[in-house]
Amino acid sequence: MPDHVHLLFGVESDMTVEKAMQLVKGRFSYRLKKEYGYEGEVWQRGFSEVQVMDAQGREKCRDYIAANPVKAGLVGSAKEYPFCFQYLANKKAGMQGLKPA
Repeated sequence: MPDHVHLLFGVESDMTVEKAMQLVKGRFSYRLKKEYGYEGEVWQRGFSEVQVMDAQGREKCRDYIAANPVKAGLVGSAKEYPFCFQYLANKKAGMQGLKPA
């Protein structure tokens, strides 16, 4: 999304969500500055989280994330959005000669 990002990830028992987000934000900011010279702020303070407890919850979150660019009017289908897992899965399947999802 142009103005926000959704991440769906799991953390091991020795990691907290807060620490994982600190690493994601810090490493992204570091690379953005190093590779592109960007000096501005990228991330807002804090983040929101939803705890997913099972496969059904994970699927629901994945569908919500995929629907975001469609709901925002950026594309007609999640499969068309180049930063969506569905787009990447279709691209990979096409490269391997598989039928896209």
